[in-house]
Amino acid sequence: MSTLAASAPASEPDREQQPQLIVEDLHLRFGGLNALSGVSFSVKKGDIHAIIGPNGAGKTCILNCICRFYHPYRGRIIFEGRDISRIPTHKVAELGIARSFQNIELFKGMTVIDNIKLGHHVHMKSGFISGGIYLGKAKREEMRVRKEIEEKIIDLLEIEAIRKKVVGTLPYGLQKRVELARALAMQPKILLLDEPMAGMNLEETEDMARFILDVNEEWGVTVVLIEHDMGVVMDISDRVVVLDFGTKIAEGTPEEVSNNPHVIEAYLGSESAAHSKLGL
Repeated sequence: MSTLAASAPASEPDREQQPQLIVEDLHLRFGGLNALSGVSFSVKKGDIHAIIGPNGAGKTCILNCICRFYHPYRGRIIFEGRDISRIPTHKVAELGIARSFQNIELFKGMTVIDNIKLGHHVHMKSGFISGGIYLGKAKREEMRVRKEIEEKIIDLLEIEAIRKKVVGTLPYGLQKRVELARALAMQPKILLLDEPMAGMNLEETEDMARFILDVNEEWGVTVVLIEHDMGVVMDISDRVVVLDFGTKIAEGTPEEVSNNPHVIEAYLGSESAAHSKLGL
């Protein structure tokens, strides 16, 4: 093969086939504790990619590294062909990476619509002065954003009836839905969800799973999902990564992972108990 051919840029179809997110040889340490030890995986554009494992396995640490809340001492994170391992934390959202949190992180004294609008703040174009006096460009831009949120996000997540309510007065399940709405207002290319079904009853869990599928299928948003409800993980995920004590022990389709002996051992130590845990 000639040097010219070897160095030729990738064609458009090749770019489409490249992973949207690559986590490469990630190492994270807190003092003498190794939270992540050489974790690597990639996420294809348009997939729902789950990360599972026992408590303390390092799942949330991965999301915190992607968002630059944590700074690994070794490894790289590549998003859409760009190494983002060293960019400032506040620049991550501008790239199209949004997330929800394991514990609800909303402004409890503000209304639902105002909490959601905060998610779009990173894309606002009006300057400090026009925003301060709320005239002209700033007012027009906010009205446009509000209209878009009400017509798309609020309608999708079925929260029209509570849009003017104060978040702190809402039940837990609805607050989790509002947090997802705020993440969607960031217009993400990839959505990082940290236990979105935690603490929910069966009906709320089914609703949240349906919303995640709608966002993925109708909006084309890639999803990286941490979740302990293995029934949900096995039902909606395209690929699954399994961690144990900060190390990746398995990766594959839900079926491949559920039959992996290392996964069975990591969960409950017996095949029948693990299959029950994995929803099989």
